[in-house]
Parts: sequence; structure tokens; C-alpha cells
Amino acid sequence: MNKFFNLFLITFVCNIALAQTNLKKATDTFSKLNWIEGTWARTNNKPGQSGIESWQKVSSHEFRGKGITMKGTDTLFVEKLKLIIKDDIYYVSDVPENPKPVSFRVTEITETGFICENPQHDFPKKISYQLADKSLKATISGDGKSINFSFVRK
Repeated sequence: MNKFFNLFLITFVCNIALAQTNLKKATDTFSKLNWIEGTWARTNNKPGQSGIESWQKVSSHEFRGKGITMKGTDTLFVEKLKLIIKDDIYYVSDVPENPKPVSFRVTEITETGFICENPQHDFPKKISYQLADKSLKATISGDGKSINFSFVRK
């Protein structure tokens, strides 16, 4: 019984140490996303429409965002967004047409962009953000379809 308890204790301590190491690595990687903070104005809107995407860092483990599309003073679309560390780093999208928020696992982060994926989601399956100078390009894609969104920092 004592040997079993010792083995359990060693395994438990190793799992805690590994989880702390993974959390530290995720937090260090997550800090590469600081460039996204702020308000971005969409530049490739349909005629008569405008759009923004805004991001705020609320902790070392979470950004909250919102995407809004307007036609004049009428709100056409609102999307609540998150970049968050759970067991990994996720991009979470909450849109009216989905019954609950959809999580996309972040599969790549660089100093100027990130890619996230959810192959089980209907559309999109992949979301990418890429910063170039003072502009931002977001692309949603899946099943042979791709939509680009262009932004500049406000």
C-alpha cells in the first residue's frame, strides 16, 4: 500500500510540475499577441457599411474582443471574441447564429500573427490574423471557401 501511495504521489507531483511548465510556456507565447490590443477599423466593407474590431487585454491569460458591422447607425452584426489560455491557447467566437461560443485552438503564434483551427466546425474551420506594418488582415476559411477582412489601427 505504501509503494502504491508513493507512486501516486510522485505521479501527482510530476503532473503538477508539467502543468506549471506548460502554463508558463503558454503565458510566454500568449504575450506575443499584445500587438492586437486596440481598435481596428475595417477597410474593405461593403458599400454603405462600416466595421470595427476591438481588443482589450484583461489579464496575462485573456484578451476580450468585439467585432461590429454597421450600416449607417444600424448594427448589422456583433461578434464577441476571446483569446484565452485554458489547457492550451484558444480563440473563442460568440455569434448570434451559434447556440454557444465556438472555440478554435491556436495552432501557431508569431510576433505578427496567429492561426487557429477547429476542423469540426461548419465554417470557418480556420482563422488567421496577420499584422503587416499598420494594417491587419484576418482570414476565415474552410472547405475551399475563404473570406478576407482588412483593418487599420484607429
